[in-house]
Amino acid sequence: MAYLWIKAFHVIAVISWMAGMLYLPRLFVYHCDAPKGSIQSDTFKIMERRLLKAIINPAMAVTWILGIVLIWQGGWITSGWLHAKVLLVLILSGVHGFLSKTVKVFAADANVRPAKFYRMLNEVPTILMILIVILVIVKPF
Repeated sequence: MAYLWIKAFHVIAVISWMAGMLYLPRLFVYHCDAPKGSIQSDTFKIMERRLLKAIINPAMAVTWILGIVLIWQGGWITSGWLHAKVLLVLILSGVHGFLSKTVKVFAADANVRPAKFYRMLNEVPTILMILIVILVIVKPF
C-alpha cells in the first residue's frame, strides 16, 4: 500500500515539475519583449523567481527522491526501460539547471537570446515528457 501512495505523490510531483518547466520558458518569451527596467520586466522577474523557487525546484526534488524510492521498492533497477527513463530525466534535470541559470540572467537584465530561442526551448521538456511517459507506460524493453 505504501508503494502506491509513494507512486501517487511521485506523479503529483512530476506534474508540478512539468507544469513549471513548460511555463517558465513561455515567461521568458514574454520577458524578451518587455523593455529592461520596465514594470513589465520587473513583474516577469518576480514571476520567474517565484515559479522556480516555490514550484519547480521543490517539485523536482520530490520527483527525484520518490522516484529513487520507487526504483528501490519496486525492484526496477535492472529494467532497460528504467535506464532509458533515468537518462531522459537527467537530461530534463539539465534543462531545469539551464532554466534556473536563465532566471538569474533575466534578473540581471543580461539576456541576449531572442524570444524565438525560448519558444524552441519550450518544446524540449514536452518532448522529454512524452518519451518518459511512453517508457513508463509501455516499458518497451
